[in-house]
Amino acid sequence: MNHDDICGTPVIQAKVRAGMTVNELIEEFGKSRAYNAGSLWRAANIYENMLRDEDTVKFFGLSGAMVPGGMGGIVSDLIDKGHIDILVSTGANLTHDTIEAIGCRHYHGTEICDDVLLREEEINRIYDVYLPSDAFVKFEEFLQDTFGKLEKGKKYSIQELTRLIGDNLNTGILATAAEKNIPVYCPAIQDSMIGLQYWLFNQTGGVTIDAFADMNKLLDACFEAKKAGAMLIGGGVPKNYIFQSMLMTPKGFDYAVQLTGDRPDLGGLSGATLDEAKSWGKITEEATSQTVYGDASINMPLLVAAVLERLEK
Repeated sequence: MNHDDICGTPVIQAKVRAGMTVNELIEEFGKSRAYNAGSLWRAANIYENMLRDEDTVKFFGLSGAMVPGGMGGIVSDLIDKGHIDILVSTGANLTHDTIEAIGCRHYHGTEICDDVLLREEEINRIYDVYLPSDAFVKFEEFLQDTFGKLEKGKKYSIQELTRLIGDNLNTGILATAAEKNIPVYCPAIQDSMIGLQYWLFNQTGGVTIDAFADMNKLLDACFEAKKAGAMLIGGGVPKNYIFQSMLMTPKGFDYAVQLTGDRPDLGGLSGATLDEAKSWGKITEEATSQTVYGDASINMPLLVAAVLERLEK
């Protein structure tokens, strides 16, 4: 056995230049093809193939504080372009999406600060993003008015609740999803300000939210799908909810891309490798998959911009 039998293709030194496009940069990563630059290039190839495959139902998992960090508009655009068929999100992202949609803003701050002073000034911190508590006053007013449109004595699914919120907004993830008739699932909606506001409303509202009702339409979509692909931003509940949806079927996901900053050796789902998912049957043996480790607020825009450039050319 010689070196050629062991070594792959040679590393080519990446070149950057003024005015190059995002996809041109990603393609340079494909030439150097080392570390997470190489992973991002492979993820772009998989994501492009997933979006081009007309037989594939496209799932999108949204975790982390992506909307406060300014990434919500990317998700809205993907929905608008038809690149998301099913969205699964944390309640926190949908909360901040709603806050932005009703005209409130998140602000640039700093992680080096006096948090006691922020508390006194009623400013909430998400690392280096600030959100004044005034926003939650308007948020409460909006949601209580919106929840008041629910029919007393009736039972609703969580997806119907997120659709109702989206129907009453003009911009953002939930509004775009409602406009495009894309279901938004939020299996842990109780773990959010939306959940707290619903609890407050339902002290006298007399409306039941059935947390299991969503599984009917979701599993129908899984059984009916010829193929399935998943783009996962972070992990947690959205990742597991998407992956477990296929366990009741004889199929698995054919494409999967995960952007995460979590380590796999701690045993947590958010850092678990996509190869590990194959042991559960969540991903098929033949699936193309790639995990990219790092900050999703950097990797997601790069990945999406590169792939949109390829598709729109």
